[in-house]
Amino acid sequence: MFYQWQPYVPVAERRRKAALEMAALAKKGQRITPVTVSGRKIATTPWGMAWCENLEAYSDYANRLPRGRTYVRNGSVVDLQIEPGRILGRVSGSSIYRTTVQVTAVPKARWSRLVGDCAGGIDSLVELLQGRFSRGVMARLCRTGDGLFPSPAEIALDCSCPDAASMCKHVAAVLYGVGARLDQQPELLFTLRQVSATDLLATAGSGLAAPTSTSSAHRTLSSDDVGALFGLELDQSPPAQPPQAAGRRRRRPTAPERAVRSAASGQQSEPYRQLKALLRTGEALDNAAARSATGLDADSVRLLLQRLIADGHARVIGRKRGTRYVRRGATG
Repeated sequence: MFYQWQPYVPVAERRRKAALEMAALAKKGQRITPVTVSGRKIATTPWGMAWCENLEAYSDYANRLPRGRTYVRNGSVVDLQIEPGRILGRVSGSSIYRTTVQVTAVPKARWSRLVGDCAGGIDSLVELLQGRFSRGVMARLCRTGDGLFPSPAEIALDCSCPDAASMCKHVAAVLYGVGARLDQQPELLFTLRQVSATDLLATAGSGLAAPTSTSSAHRTLSSDDVGALFGLELDQSPPAQPPQAAGRRRRRPTAPERAVRSAASGQQSEPYRQLKALLRTGEALDNAAARSATGLDADSVRLLLQRLIADGHARVIGRKRGTRYVRRGATG
């Protein structure tokens, strides 16, 4: 018995029906996050463009990708969820089709090699998520076969539509939608591949892009630049004092310094747990509220908030002085 293809439905009618169905799901408490593309370019940031370029390198699927681009541009991806090891999408066609893309985790040995190769080339979480580092580091992260982006052998595709092809236009649209979503939330790439973004932050060793005084100055952003690009509230604070001369008694670290060290090492300090608990209550935090809750200074709080973003517990809404941090999945 052959599947009966449904009659063609105009795009406007598809959008109307999809909007009604998504509204009904949202009313039941389901989180709906459609993909919206402005203009002809699906992705415009380094991570989003790198995802799309990796997708277009899948030669086996070349004839399916153009329809996927059309679908994502016209707003047919009405819901997209990126989880550890899995991409879930709903695409508006003759019906609402559900797609699932399984993506394997980056093998530990490969991730260790990748982190070692990039050692010293990325100085901060903001720099990492903005893609503001050398071309050599990005080339290593995108390298076919042993980089961060998945190869065709590392993904499994499924769609509820009647098309027997493994990559139908609906799956292609969802995969392009991931590129658009990474423009807004680049940390989701690390969530998908089940690795920690903070592993790539600058560590001792000789990597691909060990910074020199010239290259480091070129890549360094002012506080205003970072706030404008990433939407973070960056308070000014005095520079750190130089280390004491050798032979002097070592002073005990202060509470803020201990919080910074534990956040940098990935440990969950008491201030980290306090902020995480506040986010779980649904409360939106700004830098001042976080300082008040923990008793830490601006630099210590900022590092803890960045760690919460990297660990997938928080996301940023607003810009500059209006920046707030909310629980991942909460609405602004």
